[in-house]
Amino acid sequence: MSEPQLTVCPLGGLGEIGLNCMLLSTAESLVIIDCGLLFPDDALFGVDIAIPRFDHILSQKDRLKAIFLTHGHEDHIGALPWLLPYVDVPVYGSQFTLGLVENKVREHNLEGYVDLREVKAYDRVDLGDMAFNFFPVCHSIIDGFGLGIETPVGRVVHTGDFKIDRDPLDGQATDLKAFKEFSEQGVTLLFSDSTNVEQEGFALTEREIKGSMRSLFEDAEGRILVTLFSSHIQRMQEIFDLAEETGRKVGISGKSLARNIDLARDMGKLRVPSRNIIETDELPDYRDDEIVLLVTGSQGESLASLSRLSTGEHRQLNIKEGDLVLMSSRFIPGNTKAITKVINRLYKLGAEVLYEKAQGIHASGHAHKEELRTMLETVKPKYFIPVHGEYRHLIKHSRLAVETGVAPERALVIEDGEPVTFLLHGIRFEENIPVQCTLVDGKGVGDVGQTVLKERQLLAGEGLVIVAMVVDVNTGEILRGPEVTSKGFVFEQHYSHLLEDAKCIVLDVFENIPPGQTGKLKERIRSALRRFFRKVLGRDPVVIPLVISLTGNEQKDQDSKCDRCEL
Repeated sequence: MSEPQLTVCPLGGLGEIGLNCMLLSTAESLVIIDCGLLFPDDALFGVDIAIPRFDHILSQKDRLKAIFLTHGHEDHIGALPWLLPYVDVPVYGSQFTLGLVENKVREHNLEGYVDLREVKAYDRVDLGDMAFNFFPVCHSIIDGFGLGIETPVGRVVHTGDFKIDRDPLDGQATDLKAFKEFSEQGVTLLFSDSTNVEQEGFALTEREIKGSMRSLFEDAEGRILVTLFSSHIQRMQEIFDLAEETGRKVGISGKSLARNIDLARDMGKLRVPSRNIIETDELPDYRDDEIVLLVTGSQGESLASLSRLSTGEHRQLNIKEGDLVLMSSRFIPGNTKAITKVINRLYKLGAEVLYEKAQGIHASGHAHKEELRTMLETVKPKYFIPVHGEYRHLIKHSRLAVETGVAPERALVIEDGEPVTFLLHGIRFEENIPVQCTLVDGKGVGDVGQTVLKERQLLAGEGLVIVAMVVDVNTGEILRGPEVTSKGFVFEQHYSHLLEDAKCIVLDVFENIPPGQTGKLKERIRSALRRFFRKVLGRDPVVIPLVISLTGNEQKDQDSKCDRCEL
């Protein structure tokens, strides 16, 4: 009989914030914890999202028993539509999490591929030689869970994304008592959220945030506009409560906000009387000091409501002098420039803008350092693996674990694609697996690689020059052209003399290439023009020569057709 073991294999989320996906494997079972995406940075030109590489899962999908979701943020559920068509397993999650998944399923026409199974706090799911227990945690989305996992090599705790709210509103708390009771028999391994390990102390509580906002609501003399993550139902509840307290009605602008508000209301997780919500076309019926607007666009997204308001392009709304804009969310790294542009445009239109760094109107959903210490001291794990963070976060979190009593050699810093097997008496590091993320670009999945990205980078940085000419295949004479067109390289009217010089260079090259050697002609044109542009402008555009070979008669036929079209 083989020795009991548990293999942990991260496919995403260890080395970056986002893309969360973890595999747990035993002799009998394979399960997935979360299946998230990553929004691309500026280096991934044109790419919509990045998702984990699923090769390792699909190569053993017959062993896959289930997918467990800790909560409903995109970086934990967003990649499901690209995996579910290829695996036939149940997906476990809370009511609200699965409600968000259902929306995704409908958007991707995958209703027939999904078996969604709702779990509640403190439920237990037995799965062969593993069992999963669900503990409520406080985060910036409702219905989040931490996991207590029973395995052949002992108990494992996965915190999910969490914080410890010392004074919670509406019972949105991390149940440390449940984590402690599960851990009393001893915990072999703890996975814990590392995002805010660099932040000292404790995160602000939601009660403190609501208190700050109450003062702003009471003092505001005009309209109040609030933008926040569309999944932050608890913060929305606070906004609706304050609006009612101060005699204001709430208008909503943004599909994702409206959809999630409807979803939460239908589930009874958002208490909003219908009389308190108004349509945007009803706004003129109310004074400015009677209005709150909930709008999308907290991250400066170009098509979101707040961005369109800041540019005057919203079809129904506009910014007024004296509007108060509350940005009740953190600035996600990579979005700072876009957000500050929106803020500056709002100020130009006469609005006052308050945001996290300037006012206490947002609390992170991730535990600060002392909260992470509390979780470590509650669970007291034998081994520790920090998750959900960039590499520096993982290192600093592992150091914190050592401070709380984890042996240095048992505080393991691993990255995506680095499996570790836990045995009854030790661990074994396995051979790394390929985990380079898959890029989704429109309907293309994985067809954009480094070569395409490099070409896009060149096009974005240097621009494009197209040379077009028609050559008689029999005589070798030029029938039309050469025409030189610039796209993203130079403004043709200002640099027409350079483009004329480029035509002369093309003609010189043509004269020195024997007829019929089209490939050689294209290559010589490309290299000659690149040398020319580097010399006169210090730029190196992408040069594309288009040489079309026709007979003289074919060209005459084409000219005749064009003449008839003009007539």
